[in-house]
Amino acid sequence: MSFDKKYWDENYSEPQTMDGIGNANGHLKYLSSVFSLELIDINSVIDLGAGFGVFLQKAVKHFMPYKVAAIEPSEFAFKKLQKRKLKYSNNMQLQLTQISIEEWCEKKASMRECYDLGICMSVFQYLSQDSLRLVIPIIAKRVKYLYLTFPTDIELKRQREEIVFFDQYARARPREFYLKLLEPYFTTVSSRILESKYYFDQNTTHFTDLYYRF
Repeated sequence: MSFDKKYWDENYSEPQTMDGIGNANGHLKYLSSVFSLELIDINSVIDLGAGFGVFLQKAVKHFMPYKVAAIEPSEFAFKKLQKRKLKYSNNMQLQLTQISIEEWCEKKASMRECYDLGICMSVFQYLSQDSLRLVIPIIAKRVKYLYLTFPTDIELKRQREEIVFFDQYARARPREFYLKLLEPYFTTVSSRILESKYYFDQNTTHFTDLYYRF
């Protein structure tokens, strides 16, 4: 899907209601605290579906990474993303690309394109099963940690019943569906935070509470 202006008007005419915009500071205080507690430095960040760029802008301010990248398939959202002030210094590397997550994963990448932190908020519910099978293992090779959010079928049902919000484009799938696809490639180490199995196991992880790995 193109995520054109109609999509944004239908679903997010009030951006402050979006997860990752109105509550962006809360997300980032949590992320920053977790990585600080585990003495993990975040020096490079990529946003895999940056939308308007609100969350990415705040993430850059929090982590001050030397390398930042973002992809966004929607032309409407990408134009807003381009207008954001993301560079905090001339030395910071910044790359913004209007491209889908599938296209990004199909591009051949060198290990230099690995990022400490990948952000992927409210993207997976729009991808087909085939697309998820394509992108998940490649993301695991290109990011060490993934901040991942998406609604399951239960959450989409709650949104419709409790806040009268219905995203007709979101695919309603159970938690078990996503766990099965992610388990070979990522370890869950905290709420919303996944650790790539390509880079870490229980002997090499920087997360110190092994009990909470699953």
